[in-house]
Amino acid sequence: MGGGQLSSAPLPRSFFDRPSPEVAPDLLGRVLVHGPVAVRLTEVEAYGGPGEDPAAHTYRGRTPRNAVMFGPPGHVYVYFTYGMHFCANLVCLPEGSGSAVLLRAGEVVAGADVARARRSGSAASGGGGRRVADRDLARGPARLAVALGLLREHNGIDAIWPGAPGETERLLTRDHRLTGVPHGAVVMLEGRPADPSAIRSGPRTGVSTAKETPWRFWIDGDPAVSPYRAHVPRRRNAAATSVGEAPSS
Repeated sequence: MGGGQLSSAPLPRSFFDRPSPEVAPDLLGRVLVHGPVAVRLTEVEAYGGPGEDPAAHTYRGRTPRNAVMFGPPGHVYVYFTYGMHFCANLVCLPEGSGSAVLLRAGEVVAGADVARARRSGSAASGGGGRRVADRDLARGPARLAVALGLLREHNGIDAIWPGAPGETERLLTRDHRLTGVPHGAVVMLEGRPADPSAIRSGPRTGVSTAKETPWRFWIDGDPAVSPYRAHVPRRRNAAATSVGEAPSS
């Protein structure tokens, strides 16, 4: 991780009350906390609303599965894909809009031992119990969700700090220890925004529609960024998995 202190100030709900292609690059370098683990985001993808983005879960409107995406901004949308992985997103725009940002990859900056234990025993590890390298702990959307311990029951949880802003000063210490996160809480912190000159954009990973839309954003040269993979047709009957369609982890 590059030098500089990570701010533990919370992101306000207004941060997410914008179009997802604006929120997405601004999320790079921010820190998502869940329990004992914190991840600095290095790669994200934006997904638009109904009738706007064919690659989004909400393209054809509201369903029980995507209902959280139509909720208030700053909430977490978790979905299950390929019968084995969970992926996490952050809802954007005012309630009723149906837009979100997929969290594709990040660097674990606190709770690495917990994240590694979760990854080593998961289907997302790809290693059958082997030790997972630091850069791979949250390198890919399924891996990120496993590292943070985000599961189906976290779908719809609010990622906006409910207390006074000053209370977060004790959440993430200067040596990257989490000391005051309430049990089970999800909190989005300012972290350290990525240098705009280091942010790159391009097509989203694995989507079969709107293939050229450049709504994948990442920090250039960061080792925690996942490799880009174009869509490869699969013979299967499972539902489409985008906001993002393919968990290339």
